[in-house]
Amino acid sequence: MKIVQIGFFTIISLTCASWLQRSVVPASDILESIRAYTRQEEFDFTSWTVDAALIKVSQGVSGEESAIPPVAAHDLVLGYLSQVERNQVITYTLENIYADPAVTDPAAVSEPLRLEQQQLAQQIHRSAPVAEAILQHQITSVLQSQRLTTLSNPLPPVLFHFSPLPFGLIISPRETIRQDAFISLNTDLPIEDRISLEHVIENGLDVSALVEEIGGIGTYPTMVQQDSDISWLIEVIAHEWIHNYLEWHPLGFGYDSSPEMRTMNETASSIAGKEIAALVIAQYYPEFIPAVVQPSPAGSETSPIPVEPAFDFRAEMHITRVRVDELLSEGNMAEAETYMEERRQVFWQNGYQLRRLNQAYFAFHGAYAESPGGAAGEDPVGPAVRELRSKSPTLAAFMKQMAGLSSYPELLELLY
Repeated sequence: MKIVQIGFFTIISLTCASWLQRSVVPASDILESIRAYTRQEEFDFTSWTVDAALIKVSQGVSGEESAIPPVAAHDLVLGYLSQVERNQVITYTLENIYADPAVTDPAAVSEPLRLEQQQLAQQIHRSAPVAEAILQHQITSVLQSQRLTTLSNPLPPVLFHFSPLPFGLIISPRETIRQDAFISLNTDLPIEDRISLEHVIENGLDVSALVEEIGGIGTYPTMVQQDSDISWLIEVIAHEWIHNYLEWHPLGFGYDSSPEMRTMNETASSIAGKEIAALVIAQYYPEFIPAVVQPSPAGSETSPIPVEPAFDFRAEMHITRVRVDELLSEGNMAEAETYMEERRQVFWQNGYQLRRLNQAYFAFHGAYAESPGGAAGEDPVGPAVRELRSKSPTLAAFMKQMAGLSSYPELLELLY
């Protein structure tokens, strides 16, 4: 019944708002010291969750997505994404106009674009709820086909809302790489204020700090950044739904109990998110399936011009993390920090525009170890999760095993 459904959505949303304080901001001795610097800029999850829940209630009552033919649903989602893409192009162009010293009257030059963006914002506002409902329905269908369900339905139901995301403030000790705190900051925090906050906290508390953009947050409904890349969007939606699913199981309960549990949680969510996204794309948006590069036929002529090997971000980041860990383990903290800045410039020169590369960067990004290499370095937790997936006959079997784990030793017991 619709009344029961409305009550379920509202109760679950408000309940999960309280869970978020545990899942997003881990308890630590240093937390209150950090919040002395951040209280005025912290994101209000409760208000956001209530607003998003009301939108989801409206969608649940209308059931609009179930009445849309598959071809029309496909076109509606892609039409929405084209609006988002145009808005991104306009935003980028406006920033360049106002930054260009050759433009003497940026307000006049940019007026047509600003008017277009205002009209586009209204179109996006109207299109987003329908696109959300369609994507929820499509992802739910794939979860059902993969038996990631309870009594034939995903629990909790797949619910997400496109939204500007808060920035994440990550704190790590300087002498080792470990996430000690994560605090969500307001979505409109200017870049200069983010940089200032990092420096003030680092100078005041002698820690490593990083204010970073994120793609999604496992609130309920899930908070997902607007973007025009459909494969990335579906992966984020699926990833965050896995977090919602795990909240009901030991792995989710223990998210903040240790760095190993956080890595297990994030790596499992990343693996599942990628697999689910690939299935959704294949079923509903096959034109976005990545092209497979065919090997050259045997005996074919090779190019006489040597090809410069591409810069491998994950391999280079892995090298960087391993060396940083070595330096920190030897007590060479200042040398490690100098090295990270030198490496950041190497990444920048090769097209990866990292604003900061420090202990907090590795503490945050190192937990996402769904693929070999990268910011996790030699941390054995990610490879153990990947090994369990390789030994599991299905995605559902893998997730059910992972969901029941309460510690890293339990994962090793499953493997060996």
